[in-house]
Amino acid sequence: MLYNSWSFAVFFLVVFVIYWLLPHKCRWVMLLVSNYYFYMRWSIKWGLLLLAVTAASYLMALLIQKTDSLVSRKVFLIMFLLGVLGLLFFVKYVDFLGDSIEKLFNLLTVPISVSRFNIVFPIGLSFYSFQAISYVVDVYRKKIKAECHFGRFAVYVSFFATITSGPIERADSFLPQLQKRRIFQYEQAAYGLKLIVWGLFQKMLADILAGYVDKVFESPKSYQGFALVLAVVFFTFQIYCDFSGYSNMSIGLAKLLGFDLITNFKSPYFSVSIREFWRRWHISLSSWFRDYVYIPLGGNRVGKSRQKINLLITFVVSGLWHGANWTYIFWGGLHGIAQVIEKMADNHFKNKNIGWRRVLAGFLVFAFCSFAWIFFRAASLSEAFYIIRHLFDGISMPGNYLLSGFRSIGLGKRLFFIYVILLCIVGLFDWGNFKGDTIYKISRFPVVARWVIYVLFTEILILGYCTLTINTGNFLYFQF
Repeated sequence: MLYNSWSFAVFFLVVFVIYWLLPHKCRWVMLLVSNYYFYMRWSIKWGLLLLAVTAASYLMALLIQKTDSLVSRKVFLIMFLLGVLGLLFFVKYVDFLGDSIEKLFNLLTVPISVSRFNIVFPIGLSFYSFQAISYVVDVYRKKIKAECHFGRFAVYVSFFATITSGPIERADSFLPQLQKRRIFQYEQAAYGLKLIVWGLFQKMLADILAGYVDKVFESPKSYQGFALVLAVVFFTFQIYCDFSGYSNMSIGLAKLLGFDLITNFKSPYFSVSIREFWRRWHISLSSWFRDYVYIPLGGNRVGKSRQKINLLITFVVSGLWHGANWTYIFWGGLHGIAQVIEKMADNHFKNKNIGWRRVLAGFLVFAFCSFAWIFFRAASLSEAFYIIRHLFDGISMPGNYLLSGFRSIGLGKRLFFIYVILLCIVGLFDWGNFKGDTIYKISRFPVVARWVIYVLFTEILILGYCTLTINTGNFLYFQF
C-alpha cells in the first residue's frame, strides 16, 4: 500500500479510529497487528523475515545486557552484526558481486560464468536492519537498557510509518513513547494532517517530474544538450520531493497516532557546504552512519589524514548501502571527496556565510549535488559519463540550445512554466523551513489567510492528479 493510495487511506482511517478508542495498555497490540498487515500486503515471506530479524535483535540485546564479560559481549555483538549484515549482503549484493567478478575476469580474458540468485529485495530491509543494529549496539554500549517486552520492541522495528523508507528511528526515542500514556491532542493531529498534505503535494510534483526524468535516463544516448540538463535538474528536485514527501507523510501519520519521529529533511538545497547538506539531507541515515560507522572508525579523534580516510570510507559505504551498482559507490565517493576537500579548504572560506559568499556557496553546493545525482540515477557509469560529456552540446547557439532541449523531450512552454511555479512553491516553503517551521508560521496567520492557503493546496492536489499527466508509482527509496 502506498501512502498516496485510497487503500492506504482506508487502512489508516480504521487504524486511527480503533487505536484511539482502545485503552492505552492494548494499543501496542493494535499497532503490531496493523504493522504486520501493512507489511505483509507485499509478501508474507517478507513478514517472516522481519519477524526473524526482530526476534534475533531482541534476544541478542537481552543476552548482551545479562553478560558481564566484555569479551563475551563483544563476541555476541559480532555474531549479531555478522548475521544481520550477512543477510543484508546476501539478499542485496550477492548478484552484484557475482556480476562484478564475472566482468573482471572477462576483462582479463579469462571468461567465467557466475550463477545468479535473482533475489527480489524485500522493501524496507535496509531500514529496519539498521534500526535493529543501532538498538543492539546501543545496548552493548550501555546507552540504553534492553527492552523486555517483545511486543513493544516488535512495534518499534515494524512501525508501518517508518518500515518502508524510514526515518530510521532510534530505540531510545521511540520505545519510551510506546510506554507513555497518551491522550488525543488536536494540535498535534492538525500538524500531522498538514504535514501529510504537504507530503502529498511534494509527491505529486515528484511524479510529474518523473515522466520526463525517466524518459531521458532510460535512453540517455538519444538526447543531448539542454534536454540532458533539464533531466538532471528535474531529477535533483524529483528525488528530494519524492523522499522528503514520503518522510513528511510518515511523520504526519505518526503524529496522528501521538508519536514524534525524527525530522528527516531540513531544506538541504539551501546548504552552503556539502557537510551542511548532509546535516540536512536524510538526517536519520546520515546520523546513523556518523554514529555507527564514522565514529567507530575513529571519527575526529584521530589525525587529519585518518579523518579524511574515515570520511571517504563512510561515504563509499553509504553509497553502497543505496544500491548494488558501481554508480552508487561512485556517487558516495564523490560526496566523500567533496567533504575532504572542504575540510582542507575550511581556513580559506571562513566567511562564506556572509552576503554574496553565501549565495555563491549555495549555488556551488546545489550544482555539485545535481552533478553527483547523475551517477545516482544513471543505470551505469558509461551512461553517466555520456550525460556529463553531452550536457552542453550546442550551447554556442543559446536560443536553439534551449528550444531543441524542450522539443526533444516533448515539454511545452505552458507545462514548463507550471512546473516552475510548483517548484517555486517548494522553494518558498523550504526557505521558510530554513528560517524556522513553515507550517507553524502559517498556523499563526489570520484565520482567513491560512484557510485560503489550505484550500489552495487542496485544489492544487486535486487539479494536479486530475489534469496533469502523472504516473503514480512507488516512492524512490523503496528500492533501497
